[in-house]
Amino acid sequence: MNNRIAAAAALTLTAALALTACAPASNVGAHDGHGMKPSATASTSNSADVMFAAMMIPHHQQAVEMSDIVLAKSDVTPEVADLARAIKAAQAPEIEKMRSWLASWGADESMPMDHAMDGMMSPSDLAALKDAGGPEASRLFLTQMIAHHEGAVAMAKTEIDNGKNPDAVALARAVVAAQQAEIAQMKQLLGR
Repeated sequence: MNNRIAAAAALTLTAALALTACAPASNVGAHDGHGMKPSATASTSNSADVMFAAMMIPHHQQAVEMSDIVLAKSDVTPEVADLARAIKAAQAPEIEKMRSWLASWGADESMPMDHAMDGMMSPSDLAALKDAGGPEASRLFLTQMIAHHEGAVAMAKTEIDNGKNPDAVALARAVVAAQQAEIAQMKQLLGR
């Protein structure tokens, strides 16, 4: 009986080695992936770059959505409308840039479900912004966007510390600088 077990184990090991030898080589590390497929350009990025882009795209999309909500209102303060236009103008092109990076890295835009994003508004937060009018909508937008920007700054700092792709790290530095300045501006508008 022991001979049969040993023979079965040897056969299983031989089959596993044969299958491994036939599998394509991958330049993706154990923690890389998160939707990343090996490609010729994958070596120009790492898992931190992929995660940064994959997380920042929906984060930026929500900032654009929040800006659109406020810009659809006729009674928000002019300073808030100007800020919403500036956020939208800056972040919409960055979304396309990050999408092109993910495509060139052979990565998927979808994000693993086990990664939460700091600063994202809940559906009820967005509904409250949609339902608010005038000064309340302006105040709510500023309050929500401060939290939203703080989350983006935290993600960008992680990319700066861990990213490999120089363009992604440069964008992360730009996000930190721009969004920290906007946080200060929003706090000033709120009178904090």
